[in-house]
This record gives sequence, structure tokens and C-alpha cells, in this order.
Amino acid sequence: MRWLIVISATFLLVSCMQEKRLPILGERQVIQVEKDGKILTDTLYHTISAFRFINQDSVEITEKTFEGKIYVADFFFTTCPSICPKMKQQMLRIYEKYKDDDRILLLSHSISREDSVPVLREYAKKIKISSKRWHLVTGNWNEIERMAKQYFVTVTEDKDEPGGYLHSGHFALIDKQKRIRGIYEGTDPKEVDKLLKDIDILLNENP
Repeated sequence: MRWLIVISATFLLVSCMQEKRLPILGERQVIQVEKDGKILTDTLYHTISAFRFINQDSVEITEKTFEGKIYVADFFFTTCPSICPKMKQQMLRIYEKYKDDDRILLLSHSISREDSVPVLREYAKKIKISSKRWHLVTGNWNEIERMAKQYFVTVTEDKDEPGGYLHSGHFALIDKQKRIRGIYEGTDPKEVDKLLKDIDILLNENP
């Protein structure tokens, strides 16, 4: 009888974990679609649009790189003297936890015009990461700026700012459908604690 209670409790716990879902962030549009002769209501959510960048190993990275993956995105630059070092310390926590998990990827966009592929490659060596799990990317600055807006991140060139750029320190959690499921302050360890828990929830979430 005792074993039955334990098994039932375990099943209930697993069921609750599977049923817990993260919110879907961003604008949404309610539409009507016809299926089997019936008019149904559906919702279109904000999704990350197509992109094309180059990573630290000179490999082209597009939205297809993340097909069927959960990923965390941020914006930084290698010579940033303010928030970036703190952000990268926290991103390394995510990297270390999931570096052997093929379901998770990390994507860091450099906002500096000086961050060439060789510069990103040296930076990757410095923080001891592999492009198998974590892509540091560069590309056309206007395209980087456009993508930042997709993730609800502020990015601007400002000569009065340390390093010449201004950006927020947010980490964005993206699901397999390219929807934003969470925004976290990347300089705050407690926020990243929540991000790590939310990744696990998302991994167990039914489509």
C-alpha cells in the first residue's frame, strides 16, 4: 500500500511538471481558420524572423541552425567595460549546465563593428567555449540592430557610452517554435537561476 502511495505521488509530481507552461511573450494576433468545413479561432504569436550571421569558426549561422532547438540569446561585445563581463559569467553557467545537451544552444550577437571573426575566435578561446553549443556571431550592424528589436533588446551606438555602444543585458529564452518564452536580466544571478529552471520546464513542455 505504501509503495502504491509513493508511485501515485511521483506520477502526480511528474504530471504537474509536464503541465507547467511558460508564457509566450510579445504581440499576438487572433485569426480564424477553416478546418474540415469548420471555422476555428487560432493565435499567431511573435516569432524570431530569419537571420544570417557568421560565428567564431567562420561558419554561417541562420535560423535553421536552431531548428528543433531551445536557445538563449543575448547581445554583447568583446571590449565592453561595463555589463558584458557579468553577462558572460552568467551565460557560462548556462553553458556548463547544458554543454552536453543537444537540445540547447546559446547565441551571442556582437554589436561592435570591431568584433571580427578572428576577434570572436580568440574571445571564445579565452572563455573556453565550443561553437558546438555556443555561437558568437557577427554580421552587418544594421542587421544586428534589427535582430535586437526581435528579442526586445535595446542596442545603439553612442560615443558617450563606455566602449561606444549602449545595450541592455537581457537574456531571451526561445522555444522550438522560435517564440520568446522569457526575458531575464543577464547580470543578476537570481534572474539566471530562474532562467535555468525555466529551461528545464520548457524541455518538459508538451508542444
